[in-house]
Amino acid sequence: MKNESVIVVENLTKIFGSFTAVNAISFEVKKGEIFGFLGANGAGKTTAMKMLIGIGKPTSGNAKVANLDIYKNTENIKKNIGYMSQKFALYDDLTVKENITFFGGIYGLSRIQIKEKTVSLIEELGLQDIENELVGSLPLGWKQKIAFSTALLHNPKIVFLDEPTSGVDPITRRQFWEMIYKTADKGTTIFVTTHYMDEAEYCDRVSIMVNGKIEAIDTPKNLKKLFQVNNMNDVFLKLARG
Repeated sequence: MKNESVIVVENLTKIFGSFTAVNAISFEVKKGEIFGFLGANGAGKTTAMKMLIGIGKPTSGNAKVANLDIYKNTENIKKNIGYMSQKFALYDDLTVKENITFFGGIYGLSRIQIKEKTVSLIEELGLQDIENELVGSLPLGWKQKIAFSTALLHNPKIVFLDEPTSGVDPITRRQFWEMIYKTADKGTTIFVTTHYMDEAEYCDRVSIMVNGKIEAIDTPKNLKKLFQVNNMNDVFLKLARG
């Protein structure tokens, strides 16, 4: 069902000592939706995402991911999602082919499935000439495309992308978003954090975090209309300045 909520968050909070990194945020994400989780660096995006994917424990609040409770079903959540981190997504000292094989094993695929997926992925991305090259020798753009594809190896219901286009050139960013569109069209939910406000235009809906709180959530079109501006960067500036 297209309108089914695959992520439901209620008053999710994370406190470090006297600092509240994520302050009672609530939202829902629908099946097949490209949901942009926006905010400046330090706004709390990555901390919130870590709680949703089961590698960070909330201080309070509740959430369900793929209809699984983030407190009780941490391991099952990991089996139902794909995850691509900003800083670490592939092993530089393994070849392209070895990385795909390794992550296929991590996601619990059989040897036959891994072999089939490796062949189809290398063909789909046009990696035949570099499949035996060390990932560390490849341009960042290629690394990001391969990392995204490996996060999809086990056909997850939801893919979490933590600032996936950070540091890549504009052409690669556009190509990456084309891959995101294709994935969402197949019914996979995309949850993507970014501090590039122009990327908000590519999302079905966006939330904007400021200092740990979600200050706005809607379609880019509705937010621009609400704040009477022409682009999402100006929406963010209005929110950030209070």
